[in-house]
Amino acid sequence: MDIIISNSSGTPIYEQITAQIKAQVMEGRLKPGEPIPSMRALAKALHISVITVQKAYEDLQRDGFIQTTVGKGSFISAAGADLWQEEQQRITEEYLTKAAESGKRCGLKLETLQQLLKMFYEEE
Repeated sequence: MDIIISNSSGTPIYEQITAQIKAQVMEGRLKPGEPIPSMRALAKALHISVITVQKAYEDLQRDGFIQTTVGKGSFISAAGADLWQEEQQRITEEYLTKAAESGKRCGLKLETLQQLLKMFYEEE
């Protein structure tokens, strides 16, 4: 598990850890059932406070990305990737709802909205 911390970033360190672990799960670099370092081990490796790592692990557990078992450690959860995908779909649906409402207000035809969405989707 690779975690890179930026002290000059405006993002809190625990959020950097959380985001990077989530990204590694989504990319398939961290597999369900795979153990992750203990809080102390990760804190030592990153030269940060155990409390900071604890906050990141609590957020990851709350979001379903890891499971922690007392005496055994923390492991990547099988449900994490699915939960993340559902959340991303919900966010996308909110944006599309706003786009549809905006299109209706200014009189755009559905076909025009579909063409715009296709153009943006296929854009690199």
